[in-house]
Amino acid sequence: MISEIMAEAKDKMDKAVEATRDDFASVRTGRANPAMFQKIMVDYYGTMTPLGQLGGIQNPEARSIIINPYDKSALQAIEKALMAMPNLGAQPNNDGSIIRINLPELTEERRKEYVKLTRDKAEHGRVSVRNIRRGAKEDLEALKKDGGAGEDDIERAEKELESITKAHTDRIDEALKNKEAELLEV
Repeated sequence: MISEIMAEAKDKMDKAVEATRDDFASVRTGRANPAMFQKIMVDYYGTMTPLGQLGGIQNPEARSIIINPYDKSALQAIEKALMAMPNLGAQPNNDGSIIRINLPELTEERRKEYVKLTRDKAEHGRVSVRNIRRGAKEDLEALKKDGGAGEDDIERAEKELESITKAHTDRIDEALKNKEAELLEV
């Protein structure tokens, strides 16, 4: 039973780290990145749909993105969603069949804002890892209370849980450090 609790906690923490890394991909760096646009939600016939499912997103040059909708009737909805996107800093151009976005060069002030945003996303990731730890710890305490495991086994499992938690928060910190370096690179 203890091993099941630990395996479940580790699996959830792995997913939390991956979700944090995916969030980091949505933060703009000096180069245009199609991942920035994948999760933008577009009102497609009354249903909020991720942009990545509505069209091909290409990166032909360092600071430009081309969005080629699979359904040309979704062009206006995609353009509207892009204009509502905070921190884009560019105007989407619609030529009737594709949307082209030319991203401006990042200023030093803008880079610092993005670093702050990235740190916030990292903190959310660390909080979710700690919440998973708390849930696993509660499960272990309930197991101890029910008599399903001895006190020594529970104590050993809690120490292992702490080391797993630390490893996952360290992975988030490492990803944050890499993203910050990428953001501050001119």
